[in-house]
Amino acid sequence: MQNNNIEKEVFLSDIKTGEEAIITKVIGHGAFRKRITEMGFVKGKKVKVIKNAPLQDPVEYEIMGYNVSLRKSEAKLIEVVSAEFADIAEVKFEGCIDEHTLKTYAGEKGRKINVVLVGNPNSGKTTLYNYASGSHERVGNYSGVTVDAREATFKKLNYTFKVIDLPGTYSITEYTPEELFVRTYIAEKHPDVVINVIDASNLERNLYLTTQLIDMNIKVVIALNMSDELEKRGDILDYKALGKMMGIPIIPTIASKGKGIDDLFAKIIDVYEDRDEIVRHIHINYGNIIESSISKIQALIKISRNITDKYSSRYIAIKLLESDKTTLNQIAECSNFEKIKSQTEIEIIRLEKEFEEKSSTIITDAKYGFIAGALKETFSQKPENKTVKKRNIDDILTNKYLGFPVFIFFMWLMFQTTFTVGSYPMVMIDSAVSWIGETIKNTMTDGPLRDLLVDGIIGGVGGVIVFLPNILILFFFISFMEDSGYMARASFIMDRLMHKIGLHGKSFIPILMGFGCNVPAIMSTRTLENKKDRILTMMIIPFMSCSARLPVYVLLISAFFPHNQGLVLVSIYIIGIIIAILVALAMKKLMFSKQDVPFVMELPPYRIPTIRNTSIHMWHKAVQYLQKMGSVILIASILIWSLGYFPKNIEYSTNYEQKIKEIGNDIHLTEKAKNTKIEELQLAKESEKQEKSYIGQIGHFIEPVIRPLGFDWKIGVSIVTGLAAKEIVVSTMGVLYQASSEENSGSLQNKLQEQIHQNGNLKGQKVFNPLVAYAFMLFVLIYFPCVAVIAAIKKESDIKWAVFTMFYTTLIAWIVAFCTFQIGSLL
Repeated sequence: MQNNNIEKEVFLSDIKTGEEAIITKVIGHGAFRKRITEMGFVKGKKVKVIKNAPLQDPVEYEIMGYNVSLRKSEAKLIEVVSAEFADIAEVKFEGCIDEHTLKTYAGEKGRKINVVLVGNPNSGKTTLYNYASGSHERVGNYSGVTVDAREATFKKLNYTFKVIDLPGTYSITEYTPEELFVRTYIAEKHPDVVINVIDASNLERNLYLTTQLIDMNIKVVIALNMSDELEKRGDILDYKALGKMMGIPIIPTIASKGKGIDDLFAKIIDVYEDRDEIVRHIHINYGNIIESSISKIQALIKISRNITDKYSSRYIAIKLLESDKTTLNQIAECSNFEKIKSQTEIEIIRLEKEFEEKSSTIITDAKYGFIAGALKETFSQKPENKTVKKRNIDDILTNKYLGFPVFIFFMWLMFQTTFTVGSYPMVMIDSAVSWIGETIKNTMTDGPLRDLLVDGIIGGVGGVIVFLPNILILFFFISFMEDSGYMARASFIMDRLMHKIGLHGKSFIPILMGFGCNVPAIMSTRTLENKKDRILTMMIIPFMSCSARLPVYVLLISAFFPHNQGLVLVSIYIIGIIIAILVALAMKKLMFSKQDVPFVMELPPYRIPTIRNTSIHMWHKAVQYLQKMGSVILIASILIWSLGYFPKNIEYSTNYEQKIKEIGNDIHLTEKAKNTKIEELQLAKESEKQEKSYIGQIGHFIEPVIRPLGFDWKIGVSIVTGLAAKEIVVSTMGVLYQASSEENSGSLQNKLQEQIHQNGNLKGQKVFNPLVAYAFMLFVLIYFPCVAVIAAIKKESDIKWAVFTMFYTTLIAWIVAFCTFQIGSLL
């Protein structure tokens, strides 16, 4: 059961003078935690605030019958509950909150465990998170799917767990933003237990991160995930012995099937309650020379208690020896900072002279030496190397000659299936939407409310919801490529081309993700180590045609390109890629000239995607799409309808009612001729009404700018409304192109085919033809990405790049559409 009501933690430093509180948790570190608990600051004990010192720090407290003073920084590491902060709805309330009630509530609070998930990419960390919490977070078989901390709260085994899923990372150095984020989160948020998710098929590499967690001196439980793959290979791991050696309990799990999850959380409870016999803090032996350097720096760090209260002094010393700049900044407040810095520099010079290596490399080698020794004692591998057989598939998928044709085939198959398979449910949904519209039209009396429901809401939202099947099919293919491991191979085969345009091979993953949605694609650029790579990748991701644009393509291609629909759609995507390449080349020369970054990327083992994960992905996207229907698109549809419906009092260029009456009384015309002329007049009246409405005035204002592209004012309005979300382009057209008689009313495709210019040089000509439709699709592909994308770019870089993206994409869109229409018209 998932609970979204996550309570705010209250600390002893929050309690006012004279008030009492019950301790629920001590979250400090090392010597501080030992000292504070020995003084009686343990779970369940009552503590009273006596007074503040004259300068407000430290604070005097009464506990267990005696007084003790603590600094506020120390009190902030003790979690409590007081009468002021107690949620009395969750405890038995009988008129007052007495000490017994508070202790009862504190006991409940003490059964809340904060857990973080840490692990390498592809270790199954997010799969475990999804299964344990019932969440629907995205899972992918490549680095960088999780790009932010996500949390879920649920109850299990009479405890409340708040589980935070941190980004996948190979280590917690400061090489990438993800690594620094994970490290900072663990150090500053003080989780009760860290779940270190390890891929059982790649122990040596995964355990490197474990050694860094050991240095941090925190409570850890290892989830030995995908443990079934060990058995399949015939390898044997004595995980209990390995756990004892490292002082960390290890629980085998198969997260994709939910196996071992209950055992894992039972073990977390034991570790949290300090009743697991295996748990102990060990020191990885780095050898006498390195240990001597660690000890000298550690002795200086221990002088500053405000640092050692939060961090392990040994961990800080090791990080300083690794020349970690972030750690150096963290200890800048120490009174003896200059001594620590000076001693660190001396030790680094000594080590590098002794080993003839960079100090960070020396530490890394020592860690892998510890891992190798531990695995030698506990792990035995079957002699035959079965990975050779498994890599036979790579002989095809990443082959020098076959790699690109296979990749292009997958792309074509994805888009062709999106049309062919998606057309069947699309027709059914379209029929249902039309039936609902007709039913409301026939049952309600004529008036603004009926017009709003039929033309505004159903015409707008209904015009977009029909494309839900196409969206789901597109995301099914993307999910399959991600979960199977093929996405990383695509990045591998594309690296050389990406290098040519000034990008890293890893940039291909965010770019490919952009075909699903540009927002997570922008966010996933955090996986790129180099800042220039990140910004350049962000600048070209908007040219990747996201699923929000797909409804526009499906609508126009279905209406004007009945043959070779898949090829037309592929051409749009290919043009987007070509423009992205050209822009990247230009920006590389003008703004981003830089040194190359080495291509280092894991090629994860191939895995058959589970139906559960693929279904979760598709369901998640369906929910997002439907939520957008009920929020942004619904509001936009109502707004667009209102702007088109008002003002009501319009001065027409001619008296249409009089003319209709005259035609009806004309005895020289047949009934068929009368109906045809009356219908033409009604259509002309409705068109003039729209032109003179508020939205028509907006459209005519921008029409001079878009007329050279072959667009009319209605297309201009659709472009403007599409700034919020590209799906709104279709809903806007659904609202605007209602100007047809009931006799000729039909699907939106038919209405687009019927549209004619009502005035000007093009009067009587069709508004849309294949050339105009294609130019319009290209404009939608390229121009201003939606507001959410601009916000993501601002968040991941800064405001100047967000503003730059808004303008330069729109300018390129105008140029491309202009060339397409003008050159196409000549031909």
